Amino acid sequence: MIGIRERLAFAIIALVGAFFIIRLVTAPTYTDAYYHLNAANRFVTGQGLTDPYLWTYIAAPDQLPVPSHLYWMPFTSLTAALGMVLWNAPQNYAAAQSFLVLMLAGTVYIGFYLGERLGQSRRHAWSVGLLTLFSGYFARFWGAIDTFTPFAFVGALALLFLGFSVDESLPRRRWLIWIILSGVFAALAHLTRADGVLFLLVGWSVLIWSLLFHHQSSFKDRLFRCLVGILVMTFAYLLTMTPWFIRNINLVGSPLPVGGTQTIWFTSYDDIFNYPPDSSPATLFANGLTDFLASRWLALTNNLGTFIAVEGLIVMTPLMLIGLWRRRHQSFLRPFWIYALGMHLAMTFVFPFPGYRGGLFHSAAALVPWWAALGILGLDDVIEWVSKRRRRWNARTAKQFFSGALVLIALALTLALNMANPRASSAPTALYQILKDQLPADARLMVNDPAQLYYFTGFQGVVLPNEEPDVIPEIANRYGVRYLLLEQVSDDGTVSGAATSKLWSILTSPPDFLLPIPLPLSDVRLYEILD
Repeated sequence: MIGIRERLAFAIIALVGAFFIIRLVTAPTYTDAYYHLNAANRFVTGQGLTDPYLWTYIAAPDQLPVPSHLYWMPFTSLTAALGMVLWNAPQNYAAAQSFLVLMLAGTVYIGFYLGERLGQSRRHAWSVGLLTLFSGYFARFWGAIDTFTPFAFVGALALLFLGFSVDESLPRRRWLIWIILSGVFAALAHLTRADGVLFLLVGWSVLIWSLLFHHQSSFKDRLFRCLVGILVMTFAYLLTMTPWFIRNINLVGSPLPVGGTQTIWFTSYDDIFNYPPDSSPATLFANGLTDFLASRWLALTNNLGTFIAVEGLIVMTPLMLIGLWRRRHQSFLRPFWIYALGMHLAMTFVFPFPGYRGGLFHSAAALVPWWAALGILGLDDVIEWVSKRRRRWNARTAKQFFSGALVLIALALTLALNMANPRASSAPTALYQILKDQLPADARLMVNDPAQLYYFTGFQGVVLPNEEPDVIPEIANRYGVRYLLLEQVSDDGTVSGAATSKLWSILTSPPDFLLPIPLPLSDVRLYEILD
């Protein structure tokens, strides 16, 4: 048994370790992080949950500013805003990270608990907890104002409570509590990421599974528990989601914006910037099955790499699969593997382009402590198998040695990734200062990353469309945009970055409605959009 003092000691280690890992990131460095932080900053400064720009035209209202989080979900921005409010530090990045520290420490302690529960030893608890802390590729993103850390925490807890709700070894008197908590944390996961609704579906699945295949009680009793469980879990989920549903109904007329389902029909990731957003079954199957099969194959190969290298740290991948396979019949693990399987299938075959371009990586954060626990258990299984064939092996000593070695490998990989590619602060470039000096304060721009532009300059705007230049005047008139900015222009007359290839003709043959504005930078082109 692990005593209270030892648990407290690990909790302190988890908190201190989480603080240092979170502070590896000191500013946003990519679109998602700019977006969530901008929304938090605007909320704290009294501007509500609004966006002064569009980064996609999917489900876009007709004028700026627009209601925020009509594509992404709000929990990350709300927790960042709460941190700034508690510290009375508006627009302070460290304050915005406050709850990330607590949520990462909580996720690490979940790993510690899972190691103890599944492995029944101190070695398992400490090894799994430290593997969760030294999480390789994920460590570079835990400190970003993004969904990684919030989803890891609420998602791992949702799976934990779902596991409790169907664990046949636990007393039944607390069953309803686990069901309620499962619904609440399924809702929090959904408020963090749109695919978080999978946790509710997993909850229904495991309850129905128990109805069909659990034979230790009468069918009537199983049916009653199944129906009550589904109703109570769904009620807890809906109660938690109700404020967000009401907000959306008042603003856009539906509990959840449905535009994101268009991503099912993408033929390339750049379709997310189409204007108007026109992805549909007709566009996906315009060339027969060619685009459908090619997109799913692309997602499958990329997601397999993510699973092996990111989720399994390469060396741990076969071990965690062995650990899961040998314990696949444990009711406590059933919600975990159903979610893991369903999420990977959805990110590969239903939402292939968002999936392989980051969706799977974000959503897999909830699996980190679970894979760590199964990795250590799988390592034990392998050692037991080898020790039966090599009598000179001392299984207990080997388990201690290789568990420690696995933790050290994870630590080395985590340090190497963060030292080689640190996600440090991103200072505003000379371009942004030039734009602030040269353009009116109320200027609106069409640009590759409007969230980043707004963060550094305060300029509103819209994203470059994945269309031919002739749509520019329509977009400009609709959203009051006056300038077009092309960045990272190369010597061969192309522009790097997403959603710009169809606009390259502007560089050699600017349309009549675009007036070039000279800038003292060779890799940037600025145009005024004429009426």
